[in-house]
Amino acid sequence: MITRRTMLGAAVGALATLPTLGRAVTRLDGGGQLLTASDVHVADYPTVQAVNWMGERLARETDGRLRLRMYHAGQLGREAEAIDMARFGAIDITRVYAGALNNAFPLTSALCLPYVFDSTEHQRRALDGGVADAVLRGFETRDLVGLAIYDSGARNFYNTRKPLVEPGDLHGLKLRVAASDMFIELMRMLGTNPTPMSLGETFQAMETHMLDGAENNIRSFHSSRHFEAAHYWSRSQHSFAPDVLLMSRRSFEQLRPDDRARVVAAARDSVPVMRQLWDASETAAREAVQAAGVRFNDVDMEAFRAAAAPLVQRYRQLPGIEPLYRRIRDFA
Repeated sequence: MITRRTMLGAAVGALATLPTLGRAVTRLDGGGQLLTASDVHVADYPTVQAVNWMGERLARETDGRLRLRMYHAGQLGREAEAIDMARFGAIDITRVYAGALNNAFPLTSALCLPYVFDSTEHQRRALDGGVADAVLRGFETRDLVGLAIYDSGARNFYNTRKPLVEPGDLHGLKLRVAASDMFIELMRMLGTNPTPMSLGETFQAMETHMLDGAENNIRSFHSSRHFEAAHYWSRSQHSFAPDVLLMSRRSFEQLRPDDRARVVAAARDSVPVMRQLWDASETAAREAVQAAGVRFNDVDMEAFRAAAAPLVQRYRQLPGIEPLYRRIRDFA
């Protein structure tokens, strides 16, 4: 029987055989160090570009002694595997969706709650106002260093069948969701048949009618080419769940103290870089899918908020969530 532990062991072993990768930071000739980074998104995705910006800054500040190599488009596996590989030092830095972190790092749940953020502007005010730092500190207990939180826009529903206006319109639809207990539960409350699946498998599943649709931000909707299969986009804005940039604690501790400070500073300074790239790419993605014939519609937002309210109330009772929830709402 193949277990998750066996799969992880095989993945770590495979990484160790690559000439540019290994356990923790890779040493280069002349005393330099190479940091490896992973992301499931494509090369021109804002998170990939922001981490590449980090690498360029680190190389410039250290005259090439500290460098970073990005493996984008899922070259090193899915996000779930990347989290574990970072914990064990098989890769150094990874960007992951916050929803994939909720079970292991409960404080991230506060950032993913339905309708906890009213808008991107609200989210950025809250993250910059101390919420990001509070969540990032929570990674210290499990062999990771929280470097930064990148916002990733509003998540909305899209499907192959019809406009969705009220929660009842979702009943019976089979929708792809990220592997997150919170999102699976939310989809069930809304009457859908939630199906956890990787982003890369979703297009074919919609094309073959195994799935009716999914939920995501518009940038991913465009870059994954899901708009070619799903022609209905419903602006539910049910979550602004962000992305988190993480580093292996093992790798972090192998760096010189001044290099640790450089990595942290570069990561924090990459946030406004990512946001600028995000805003431009989100606009371009929306224009591109509209030009391709995707039909946009508004939803009954109050009805969706009411449908999600019981889930929000339950999560607010979990340890550590209520204070973060209140801090976020204070920035509304």
